[in-house]
Amino acid sequence: MIAGNEVREKAVQIDRQAKQVKDHSVRLGGLLVRRFRWTLSMRAKLLLLGLLVTISVVTFFGIYPFLAVTHRVDANVLVVEGWIDRNAIQVAAEEFNTHRYTRVFTTGGPVAGKGGYVNDFQTSASVGAELLEKAGLPAGRVQMVPSHVIGRDRTYSSAIALRAWLRAHDMQVQAINIVTEDVHARRTCLLFQKALGPETRVGIIAVPNRDYDARRWWLYSQGVEAIIDESVGYIYARLLFPLTGREQDRADARDALRKDKTYLPDCQPPDALIR
Repeated sequence: MIAGNEVREKAVQIDRQAKQVKDHSVRLGGLLVRRFRWTLSMRAKLLLLGLLVTISVVTFFGIYPFLAVTHRVDANVLVVEGWIDRNAIQVAAEEFNTHRYTRVFTTGGPVAGKGGYVNDFQTSASVGAELLEKAGLPAGRVQMVPSHVIGRDRTYSSAIALRAWLRAHDMQVQAINIVTEDVHARRTCLLFQKALGPETRVGIIAVPNRDYDARRWWLYSQGVEAIIDESVGYIYARLLFPLTGREQDRADARDALRKDKTYLPDCQPPDALIR
């Protein structure tokens, strides 16, 4: 009997304590409610912090070699982005002379400061071709392929212009190597591959920028700016680039052909060249 009373008293005490806890868990007429939850222990927080630090360090020191990639493919066609500096142009000329290339194409849109497309000779493609010839390349081996686009998506527009020229001249190219400046390389390779399609292998050659030391790019404002711009640009090109649809590619190619009638063999209409 005594044991039974003790059990009942214990149960009443537990109920009273539960009610007190419930009362203390509610505030402002029930608008605020206290809940018990699981949380990370100090050990787990330290492990997570260590993981984040490791990822940050690897990214920080690995971002330059990732963006400024050089990966040649077996190709007899060299493409040079016409806007690169004179040192990179000289490297491109040496690349042409020391490998088995038969043609070199220069790409690029209107020269900055012109307010838009004026003519083919006021484009980066024309400037690059002239500099390559001054560097000793035979004029007959150098072909400029200007783009008429200024502003956004200039690299992709240059790739579309090259694709239109190759198709207009019925030139089948299985592989190309592209010469560009350091951290622009990864994005250039990606966008040219998008434009030319899987049937053309795209190699890339990154020429270091002499304005900063690539091994300590974070100590130079030019290096920091280039890394940030190209990182954002690559993410955009990889994940958010809108011009990946076949119909948009066809429209861009037709536009490039329409603006330069010399691209049309035997006066064929642009639609006959876009398959």
